[in-house]
Amino acid sequence: MDGVLCDYKTAYRQSHKANPELKYPQSQEGFFLNLAPLPKAIEAIEFLDAQRIFDVYILTAPSLRNPLCYTEKRLWIEKYLGMGIVRKLIISPNKGLNKGDYLIDDHINGSGQEHFEGQVLHFGYDNFTNWEQVLDFFKQKYELI
Repeated sequence: MDGVLCDYKTAYRQSHKANPELKYPQSQEGFFLNLAPLPKAIEAIEFLDAQRIFDVYILTAPSLRNPLCYTEKRLWIEKYLGMGIVRKLIISPNKGLNKGDYLIDDHINGSGQEHFEGQVLHFGYDNFTNWEQVLDFFKQKYELI
């Protein structure tokens, strides 16, 4: 979610600049709830979720610095993607415990991504620098329109 669907980096930098004494900006109440969606992220998830061949889930790791992140991430998903995707929200500190064909993540390790059984698409890097490239990958691989 953070850095893939929503703009964690910008919010972190802005919060740190406004409050330089705060060691963990993500520990503030409202931090996760107020993250802005990344360009084309919402449209991409809606497109993929509409395809019959995919069963889209949102898998996100919690912030150990902010226990409110569980609620705030759930509310963010409802606000931007609706209750259908809320029912497919998984919050886990170990992403490698989950099964699937693909994991779209901005990190390839650190929260169990290295143990994920499917293919990890490294969002923000290489061939997956943005959502357009992610969608192009799936459209070509599965001949989607």
